[in-house]
Amino acid sequence: MRALIVEDEPGIVSYLRRHLESEGFVVETAGDGDVALDMLLTRPYDVVTLDIVLPGMNGYEVCRRAREMGVVAPILMLTAKDGAYDEADALEIGADDFLRKPFSLVVLVARLRALLRRGPAPRAQLLEVGDLAIDTRTHMVTRSGKAIDLTPREYQILEYLMRTPGVPRSKVEILEYVWGPDFLGDENVVEVYVRYLRRKIDAPFGLSTLKTVRGVGYKVE
Repeated sequence: MRALIVEDEPGIVSYLRRHLESEGFVVETAGDGDVALDMLLTRPYDVVTLDIVLPGMNGYEVCRRAREMGVVAPILMLTAKDGAYDEADALEIGADDFLRKPFSLVVLVARLRALLRRGPAPRAQLLEVGDLAIDTRTHMVTRSGKAIDLTPREYQILEYLMRTPGVPRSKVEILEYVWGPDFLGDENVVEVYVRYLRRKIDAPFGLSTLKTVRGVGYKVE
């Protein structure tokens, strides 16, 4: 079970990490909202604890943007604030549960396990860049309404890039997401699949959506 802890207080992060790992979770952490959103968009998690008050982007905004971009992992929001409106706001923007600080670790783990049993709530998962669209539920890719047939690897690369349009991703990042962190082959395999993708999503339409950023990697825009 992969859990992401989004919290800027080092003591709380250490406390939660130790306890969740003792309960069998594989834990990753983020100390500010911008890093947390990037991790949510590029890595798979089974459950997330998300503080509201964070450096940079606050927890509400992280949750809202994550849901808009197709993240379906259950999110438990944590806050030191005390008020019904805070809870209502969190649930309204896509959080699955809400817990106020200070909280019992026993209760926290019980809430997380309840979210895991429930699983991700069904949500619209449409990614769009111009007239290029992906339905992440069905893996259907279309351009101007015309279906495009992609292989699983091609689809994974395109989905990864479309989750952060305009943001270049390196070959290493793409390899880790699509082929996995244990891949030992040549990283130039990414170039091969990018060529395949361009022949399918760009060339037939006379467009250039999938771009090379020299010295960095690839992006869609």
